[in-house]
This record gives sequence, structure tokens and C-alpha cells, in this order.
Amino acid sequence: MRSYTESGAPGRCPRCWVKLEHCICAGLPSVAPRTRLIGVRHLRESYKSTGTLRIAALAVPALELLEFSDDPEPTEKALAKHDLGGAWLLFPGDETTPARTPGPGEVKTLVLLDGTWRQTRKMVKKLPSLLALPRLALPEKAAPPVRLRESPSEDSRSTLEALADALELLEGAGAELTALHARYVEAVFRARGVWDLKRD
Repeated sequence: MRSYTESGAPGRCPRCWVKLEHCICAGLPSVAPRTRLIGVRHLRESYKSTGTLRIAALAVPALELLEFSDDPEPTEKALAKHDLGGAWLLFPGDETTPARTPGPGEVKTLVLLDGTWRQTRKMVKKLPSLLALPRLALPEKAAPPVRLRESPSEDSRSTLEALADALELLEGAGAELTALHARYVEAVFRARGVWDLKRD
């Protein structure tokens, strides 16, 4: 379900955008990873109530958020201001740039993309700073968790889920975000009245 929501919509928490009776803000973790995090979000994703980069930013205060619109130039300029030495992109590899597992301490900065697969592929192509980055390979999962959106493949993950897996790989520090992802998904499905169907 592609759910679009205005900020401050009646009946929803203004922070997590979940319906007030299922708000997840109480007890949010505060995660302080050693790895610097930059999130690049497609503008259309910012209006979706199911966007998980918003939830990641609530739990990781140091995560820097950049917006990507139909004009990529402002985002590219913002990225160019950063020292991207030691930066990696959290995005699946391809024939040109295969994803790989980094060595210890090799990843100084991790860049996340937030949007649909079609949107994020376009973002990579239109942002030279991202196209040049090595891509982080995440380990396969024995069993995928319950997710808010249908995935194009079993390896596909939401932004929050992928960040949790990346921090677990890099720092052994993904457990809190993994638990938050599960809690968020449950809250959204409970708000829709379909949790019992989704967890079976």
C-alpha cells in the first residue's frame, strides 16, 4: 500500500506519523553509531506514512537527511560539501559496481537511499557523487521479517531494515534498530487492523 500523508495530519503523531493510539515514540532507542550516516530521500517518499528513513532519523539523531527532487543539482551540491573519503553506498551492486564486504574500519561514512526501487536507481544515476562510491554487500537473511511493502525480491529491504543490518555488519550494533523496525511494522499494521493477518 502506498500511503501518502500530510505532515501533522489529524489523528497521527507528528513525529512518527503513526496513528496516535499506536504511536511508537515512547521508548524510542537513541543509537549513536561510530559510522557517519547520510540519508538521501526522494521527495515523494517524504510524503509517505510508511517511509522508514523518518523512523531511522528519530532513533539515530546524528543521521543527516538530504532531500532529492526532480532537479538533482541541489542534492549533488550538498553531497559535494561532504568529505566522502571512506564513504560507501548502501545499495545493491550491479555488473559495473558489484557490492562487496568491506575490511575492518574501511567504512567511515554510509550513504542510505530512501524511495522505491525505481526512484533509488534513478537517484544513483543522477548523482555522480553516489555513482562513484563502493557499495556495501549485506549478508543474506535466513528468513525475511514482516514488511510494510511488497518487495521486488527476497533480498530487498526497507531503509530502516537495511540500516540495521548494515550497522550489525559494521559495528555489531544493529539490534536496537532491528527491534524498532519490527515494532514499527507491527504498529502500522495494527493501526490498519490487519496485524493478525500479516503475522500468520
